Amino acid sequence: MALRRTRSGAAIAALGDEVAACARCPRLRAHCAETARAKVRRFHADEYWGRPVPSFGDPRARLVIVGLAPAAHGANRTGRMFTGDDSGTWLHRALHQAGFASQPESVHRDDGLVLRDAWITAAAHCAPPGNRPSPEEIAACRPFLVRELELLDRARVVMALGLIAWNAVIAALGEQGVALRPRPRFGHEAEVQLDARRVLLGSYHPSRQNTQTGRLTREMLSSVLARARRLL
Repeated sequence: MALRRTRSGAAIAALGDEVAACARCPRLRAHCAETARAKVRRFHADEYWGRPVPSFGDPRARLVIVGLAPAAHGANRTGRMFTGDDSGTWLHRALHQAGFASQPESVHRDDGLVLRDAWITAAAHCAPPGNRPSPEEIAACRPFLVRELELLDRARVVMALGLIAWNAVIAALGEQGVALRPRPRFGHEAEVQLDARRVLLGSYHPSRQNTQTGRLTREMLSSVLARARRLL
């Protein structure tokens, strides 16, 4: 069993290297690179990652969290999903509270954060202009999500942050032969039994648009993660 876990972890690491080298979407690669070149004033001294951002976490995770895409001055800068921006601050605080993260904040990819029994990925691995990848770009990134869901064979709960992530998960599962009829509707705290071992949970994305308007509160995000913990 230990050897099997080692091979699985090596496969996940190799997939991360493949993601970081991906050039399938020229528009997104150009945007990542230009954002890294231009920067913003508050991060003028930082060396930006500026390319596709790999997923990260515990390769033996039972909880898989799927976001939208890296933020231009968050993960596109730091090189780690949900790291260095407000969305990450919200998510990691809630993960820490639920026992899935070693610390309540994530500032850069070498800050010591360790995810426990959780894995973070996204529908798209490049920062998109206007925070909106095209359907074609999401489809181009889908094979990475399909392979992750295959490699993360201990996963029991898949948590989608927002409608785009929800749809990306359903599409990826469809390629695995998991047909959901009727198609489940996204909603905060929506819950769908995918198969004998996996459940899909929905949550509003912890974006500024949602958190600053009160559409998503800290209590609401904590509630979804508490449900995930109970399911596990």
